[in-house]
Amino acid sequence: MAITRRSFLAAAPLVQSAAIHTPARGATRRPNVVMFMTDDHGAWATGAYGCGEMQTPNIDALAKGGAKFSRAFACTPVCSPSRVTYLTGALPSRHGVQDWLIPEDSYGPTARNWYAGLTPYSEILARNGYSLGMCGKWHMGNDDQTQAGFHYWATIPGGGGTYKDPTFVVNGVTTPTHGFKTDLLANYALQFLSRQKQENPFYLLVPFYAPHTPYDYQPDEYRKPYEGSDFSCFPRTPMNPWQNRELAGMHNSKTAMHGYSALISGVDHNVGRILQGLDEGGFRDNTLVVFTADQGWNAGHHGIWGKGNGSVPFNLYEESLRVPMIWNHPGHIRAGQILDPMVSSYDYFPTILDYLGIEAPPDKRRPGRSYAGFLRGAHPQWRNRLYFEYSYVRGIRTENLKYVERTKEWPSELFDLEADPGETRNRLNDPRHKKQLETLRKDLSGFFKENGAPPIEEWRSTTRQNLTKYQPVSPPK
Repeated sequence: MAITRRSFLAAAPLVQSAAIHTPARGATRRPNVVMFMTDDHGAWATGAYGCGEMQTPNIDALAKGGAKFSRAFACTPVCSPSRVTYLTGALPSRHGVQDWLIPEDSYGPTARNWYAGLTPYSEILARNGYSLGMCGKWHMGNDDQTQAGFHYWATIPGGGGTYKDPTFVVNGVTTPTHGFKTDLLANYALQFLSRQKQENPFYLLVPFYAPHTPYDYQPDEYRKPYEGSDFSCFPRTPMNPWQNRELAGMHNSKTAMHGYSALISGVDHNVGRILQGLDEGGFRDNTLVVFTADQGWNAGHHGIWGKGNGSVPFNLYEESLRVPMIWNHPGHIRAGQILDPMVSSYDYFPTILDYLGIEAPPDKRRPGRSYAGFLRGAHPQWRNRLYFEYSYVRGIRTENLKYVERTKEWPSELFDLEADPGETRNRLNDPRHKKQLETLRKDLSGFFKENGAPPIEEWRSTTRQNLTKYQPVSPPK
């Protein structure tokens, strides 16, 4: 039996109304913030971004009741470096994380704070009177230790692990649990909310582990809506010869599609629980809610399962980089907006502080721009040009072109996104694009030089982490 949105909504948790609410009378303090962040979640894999089979009623209601960015991207298509960029506004070649952190670098006696020397936006919020809670995936070093201005800390050290009966570290105490990791994570977020007072603003960061692998466990309530589904949002394509060997078994697998979808619905259910907690605590009218992801995910797109490291060499495909980005603040952000400026994860730092009316100390290591003006209903001048970086790969994207530059042992690429939105043809040697290619190469090189990065061939000098080795399905020719 095929799933329907109506049947899912009948059993779904509270879905917030899209109507504008009047802010609480007499509320003069800064707004609260709840920032949701999923892991390995492409924008395509939500109802709000066009996948009708993906059951995400609470996320969709946030989009309907607020502003949805149609062209939001991660600077890096892999978790740890992307998260540090969100936190600090700095590029990977500045903050020193060029791939996901292996356990030795993430927690325990050999770990370190990888953003050391940079100022997280969370520390600025703490200095400005915010109470901060972090419930979920950190994966930026010393994961089990409360840090970066946060006062409440509930996490599972490292970047992954089982979804069943995980062991959390809660404010320094190792805490074995029983149940589904996403539900348990939300329990801690609700505990943080229960401790907040109306007099002081709070910032709650909820970085879900889902829908990151492994797809080892999803409760029946999240799996059942997809029974009989055709999973039409998942492309069935021949396997890319660059496919990362470790993820090749997911290719065209309905088991993987089912697990990925159920994990996203588990996130959505718990977004609804936390929104309900805001309502019950009397916080919702004065709370900004942001929903995004650390990076995207290919699930058959381009013949790949995975993100930037789903292929060897690493890729900068649209589905690896494009993320959901939704801002919802009742009575302050007009409902039903679709905003189309191209924005990056390195823009989040200046935007959240600008939106909250907090000035950040200047730092030339942050290349981002605030897009808060769009959220206020203005039309600021905005150049649609973004830059990406992942180990030995750098890229630039304009309105119509994407240039992907790799070190000399790997091929570079040029995609004409207007004529070829699926990025199927490399136009690098097309004489019709010669002048455009020269301009993009110069722009890309100049941007990274201006931001303190060495030439791409010297990218290893930008990090001290232990780097994982990857193998393609087919050896490069």
